[in-house]
Amino acid sequence: MQKDYEIFIEDLQEKIYQKGEIPRENMKFEREGGKYAIGGDRLLVKFAEHEDAWEMCGVYTQELFRAFQEGRTIEDIVEEIVRDISGIRKADIYEKTRDILDYEKTKKRLFIRLLNAEKYEDELKDAVYRTLGDVALVLYMKVSEQDDCITSTKIRQSIVKKWNRDCDTVIKEALVNTYLMSPPRIYRWEQMIFDPEYEGENFMDLTGIHELKKDAMGNCLSTSKKTNGAVAVFLPGVAERLAALLESDFYMVFTSIHEVMIHNDRNVEPEDLKEVLQETIKSATPKEDYLTSRIYHYSRATHKFTCVSED
Repeated sequence: MQKDYEIFIEDLQEKIYQKGEIPRENMKFEREGGKYAIGGDRLLVKFAEHEDAWEMCGVYTQELFRAFQEGRTIEDIVEEIVRDISGIRKADIYEKTRDILDYEKTKKRLFIRLLNAEKYEDELKDAVYRTLGDVALVLYMKVSEQDDCITSTKIRQSIVKKWNRDCDTVIKEALVNTYLMSPPRIYRWEQMIFDPEYEGENFMDLTGIHELKKDAMGNCLSTSKKTNGAVAVFLPGVAERLAALLESDFYMVFTSIHEVMIHNDRNVEPEDLKEVLQETIKSATPKEDYLTSRIYHYSRATHKFTCVSED
């Protein structure tokens, strides 16, 4: 199996070289745990060079190898990679990131994404973030967006210093931006299954009538884009609105970085939720989408989030 994987990586690089006309020396395979491969093995492809920087993309090779084993051709895989690189080139990311030192040009492109603080400890060393238990709320800048696919970069502490801004204030502004970029939505499983056009429930609309499930099943919270939607619970006014609709405090079960289950705390126990979460992570959550194994709680009285379980 290991030999097959190594042959696949070699073949992948050769075909990217042929199809994308990218020199072999501009490709580097890095094992999980490396500086640029925290979440899994990656093939790093440098596709443009400037006087002060390289442009590079990283491809998670374990996922591609699984797809290859399941019958996807390597030609099809390479075609997609080259197409993505071409899209990044057209997005002119290098020029757009040069504005990063100008806060006025950058502030509307800032947003928050959730990461596991322990898994990504090394990657977060010079990043701008705040933690709740083992969940990190990390500051990013949107570089470009094509076909609902966002290219982004983390904001470093040195950048915020050059902005002469307070980190907490910048994070608060980024949370507002995140809300505007991808508003929160409640998704009902039965409608998601039977209606491919279903876009979720805009429960933040105060003029509408909205009901949340108060039983043990809970409610699926994400955003209109769904990708990285677990951040929705931390967006301005969302937790307060959820608690008002539930008429209670609530527990949060982060089944992945993309969604969080919201449970009325009167009808469930955190120990039971943790057991369900562990089984969900084991059977249904891809490793790269993992956020936390802990259960979190929101209090209506204090307006505070707390971690109520350990790993």
